[in-house]
Amino acid sequence: MSATWDGEEPPATFSPGILGWLRILVRGTAIVLIIACGLAILLPLRLIERPVHGMFRPWTPHITRIVCRLSLMCMGLTLERRGTPMRTPGALVANHSSWLDIFALNASGVVYFVSKSEVAGWPGIGFLARSTGTLFIARDRREARAQNRAFETRLLAGQRLLFFPEGTSTDGLRVLPFKSTLFEAFFAPDLRTALSIQPVSVTYHAPHGADQRTYGWWGDMDFAPHLLRTLALARQGRVVVAYHDPIRVADMPDRKALAAAAEAAVRTGHELA
Repeated sequence: MSATWDGEEPPATFSPGILGWLRILVRGTAIVLIIACGLAILLPLRLIERPVHGMFRPWTPHITRIVCRLSLMCMGLTLERRGTPMRTPGALVANHSSWLDIFALNASGVVYFVSKSEVAGWPGIGFLARSTGTLFIARDRREARAQNRAFETRLLAGQRLLFFPEGTSTDGLRVLPFKSTLFEAFFAPDLRTALSIQPVSVTYHAPHGADQRTYGWWGDMDFAPHLLRTLALARQGRVVVAYHDPIRVADMPDRKALAAAAEAAVRTGHELA
């Protein structure tokens, strides 16, 4: 994981006004209810799914996908999907701009996120992440071998893991260089010949006339103010999730070449969206 990106000054503080607070109340309440209903279905279903299918989750990820799609609709943020999520075994990698990426990527297909271990302890968010099968990893090179084993176990169980190789979020206007460390796991003998990596570009388009960094969340920006700002918008923009051709791990000589190929595809897709 890299250090937090803080290359741009965040937008100025905002005052939502009466109508803004009304939109926050209506949209926020609707999203909370959707998430609560989703958990009320997902958690009991997981109690059945776990002993029958073990680590593989054939049912509950579809609940997550529906919840995220409905949440985006409540926000008013339009989701546009281009390309097709791969059906073959493997993992996905994407650029990272915002907490909204979680909703956009979950709404577009069935994935299991890879996240820094600190997220597991965040109030509310940590519980949601654990409930949806997030794989937590530590920012410690001494944990690399154990983390590679966790990757291998999940992938062999049929899960499609998704991680952000930039290691940090940005203002949404750029793609940072990909870190190659996590790509090493895909070169394990049991995985290399069987897996593909699918690059995914996530591009946000702000409402007409708004700051193009509207949906970016980076540096020291707090989550709550950014959430309120997003919910308060009178007009919303759109997010484009573009799936690119999968890259066969066996066709790459090493993790650095694989990371570079995935970065090139994501960067091109981000620029063209």
